[in-house]
Amino acid sequence: MISSTISGYDMSLDNAGAVSAWDNLATAFLAHSKQTPDHLNSLLTLAPEYAPAHAVKGLFCLMMGRSELVQTARECAATSDKAERAGDLLPRERFYLKALHHWLDGRISHAVACMHSLLGSWPRESLAIKIAHGILFMLGDAKNMRASLEKLMPHYASGEHASSGYMHGCYAFSLEETGDYAMAEKTGRRGLDLAPDDAWGLHAVAHVFDMTSDVDGGQVWLSSQPQAWAHCNNFSYHVSWHLALFHLDRGENDTVLHLYDTAIRADKTDDYRDISNAAALLMRLELNGVDVGNRWEELSALSEHRVDEGCLVFADLHYLMSLVGGDQMDAARTLIGNMERRSKSIGSQMDGITKMPGLSAARGLLSFAEGNHAAAFAALSHARKSMPTIGGSHAQRDVFERVTIEAAIRAGALSDAINLINDRGQKRGVQDNYGKDRLAFVSSILDQNKVVNQ
Repeated sequence: MISSTISGYDMSLDNAGAVSAWDNLATAFLAHSKQTPDHLNSLLTLAPEYAPAHAVKGLFCLMMGRSELVQTARECAATSDKAERAGDLLPRERFYLKALHHWLDGRISHAVACMHSLLGSWPRESLAIKIAHGILFMLGDAKNMRASLEKLMPHYASGEHASSGYMHGCYAFSLEETGDYAMAEKTGRRGLDLAPDDAWGLHAVAHVFDMTSDVDGGQVWLSSQPQAWAHCNNFSYHVSWHLALFHLDRGENDTVLHLYDTAIRADKTDDYRDISNAAALLMRLELNGVDVGNRWEELSALSEHRVDEGCLVFADLHYLMSLVGGDQMDAARTLIGNMERRSKSIGSQMDGITKMPGLSAARGLLSFAEGNHAAAFAALSHARKSMPTIGGSHAQRDVFERVTIEAAIRAGALSDAINLINDRGQKRGVQDNYGKDRLAFVSSILDQNKVVNQ
């Protein structure tokens, strides 16, 4: 047995190169590095019989939210099971295999529980922390994301652990998502001090600037630290998306579109995370009255091939947003029909989320695109309280808040619109320029109505 340099825990490997590859994989995954697949491939080459490597690959596949990768994940599970029977795994290592099986069986929360069980005895296994953090993020479970990290941070607070910076970044994000903005910013900055390439911590602080409507601070924060995200995989597109949001709030629409074309959609991928960045930004622009040209077309063309995904409700709703944005209404209805079919089975945790709030939100988006604003408002407001369960962050889900507000305004439900705007501002801690603009607009309509009725 050889110990991991990062965690200090023994591994059931007798190949020092393979142990180094495991450590490199963990660090790359924590840093959202584009080299993560290379380190995984090195590990599998050096230790093809190491069961946890195949299990982690399977978990990574499922986190991609792509239906074609589910079969790959099943193959990884079969390979890891075979390797487990042939080898002599340590108890800690077996949890990765158990987590993969739970997720494949539709019990996503059980996969998280496996990682937490591992960490209860081996808290310095930072790869397991990041996997659990990522899955909880996909489930929109900010409360447990924070609670789990608060238990673990004493092992990383001193900064001596090799992963301390990244753990501070994860903790900062959980603090921001649960509304502790001051502590989130402090923790995120500490993470960048410890790990200058901690893109997740950088982005956590960007979330703080977004939620507190400090657009100038946010723009400077991201623009002044390119080294923190230059190494990233497609997460760099998401960081560019955050930068675009700051420009959007300042009304700098040409800059937003430039970022869209040169960074956010520089690569026309069909990764749901990239499509969600793009679709949410185009929708925000259009709600602000900006002509986005033909940019919806490539998103809708890609999304047409994803109408029967069903891996993540968050992804399905952004595929739908892309389809209605590109006026592909038949494909949009097909996607909703597939969601309806899955919602009736409730065979997995995701099917339940599809039923509520997924279907209600989807029907609201379709009604909004069709100009039936009263129906859109009814469906979207019905889904609103449960929307965190689709996953993503407050900033990502804010596009649904904006469509709901716009539907209320266009439906003439002005008092409801004001309540929504004020509630949104209260949850964020401050009204951003979007909220101020919509309040002013609704107030002007109400004032006009008073004059007419006098």
